[in-house]
Amino acid sequence: MTPWLTVIGAGEGALPALPAAEAILGPSRLKASLPNLNVWRTPTLEGMLAQIVEHRGRPTVALASGDPMWFGIGGTLAKHLDPAEFRVHPAPSSFQFAAARMRWPLQHVTALSLHGRPVELIHPHILPGNRILALTTDAATASAVARLLLARGYGGSLLTVLEHLGGPKEAMQSAPAAGFALAIGDFYVLAIDCVADAGAPLLPPVAGLPDDAFLSDGQLTKREVRAATLGKLAPFPGALLWDVGAGCGSVGIEWMRAARDARALAFESDPERCGMIRHNALQLGTPGLTIIEGRAPASLIGQPAPDAVFLGGDVGNEALFEACWGALRPGGRLVGNAVTLDGETALYSRQDRLGGELTRLEVSVLDRVGGHRVLRPRMAVTQWAVTKP
Repeated sequence: MTPWLTVIGAGEGALPALPAAEAILGPSRLKASLPNLNVWRTPTLEGMLAQIVEHRGRPTVALASGDPMWFGIGGTLAKHLDPAEFRVHPAPSSFQFAAARMRWPLQHVTALSLHGRPVELIHPHILPGNRILALTTDAATASAVARLLLARGYGGSLLTVLEHLGGPKEAMQSAPAAGFALAIGDFYVLAIDCVADAGAPLLPPVAGLPDDAFLSDGQLTKREVRAATLGKLAPFPGALLWDVGAGCGSVGIEWMRAARDARALAFESDPERCGMIRHNALQLGTPGLTIIEGRAPASLIGQPAPDAVFLGGDVGNEALFEACWGALRPGGRLVGNAVTLDGETALYSRQDRLGGELTRLEVSVLDRVGGHRVLRPRMAVTQWAVTKP
């Protein structure tokens, strides 16, 4: 197949030579240099894809910022077009320019996109000493990030705004998150040097966040059990989890934090708990968590097949288990946790039929009896983990 589409990275400098084309598409900032440019009708990648596909089969050029394969239109095209339909000519990425200006080795930097995305995506990366380079939507992004850092106890973090990188209007200015009030434009990369204030909570992407990191009504898989559960579920990039009986959403949230592009569906019948899940997902950096409100197993019908399933509620319900087991992809993992005798009995029976691992998790925590310290046991959790053939 002869490629009909050429995707070309364009920076702030002079445009590269363009091949002959019936249509040239690109951002409005290039209109002055290319009077015949068809400006993107929408800044979203999905909208740009739709506009490109209107010209399918005819010679077309799409101009993108920097490297189209790094948080750009190239990645979206790769999901929807045959690779033989298009070729890509990258320019230096704005991340590369920003790293060079900041003197930050790129291999030690978190690079992410907040362009058209919730700023809360930055949460899992807010760690002491971490450095972040972020693409932005407009001038408001930097202020929103500053407020978020301040709320997390990282008000001393230094924010640097790098505008029009690689062009004649290039400029840099910095300010701490606390009191951030720089006058900036809409076209910039945001560099963040994370500095934790005294007492700031440490919330790494490693499974086992503190219980008080979640808003809950007590329906929460406790920290130590949650860490063991995530270890058995084994998140990996792009994988989908069904968190069935999600409670406050802790397992689905930690699943998404643990692996790049991991996805989760939180099934929960209680409307108030669904509200808690939404709150927790936003505050912990997983705004893409999908909440399915309704009673399972009926609410499972029509949902995409999962790579892993966690049964945290109503684990003894045989109809619910069969629906989850039937939907699970071959090679997928199912983990069920039980604290009741009925739930344990169901797990023993399933393990006898289907194999897998049975584990008893017993945790004791510090408490007091009178003037003495003791370790008080929590309710034991029986955990069954199995891989579907």
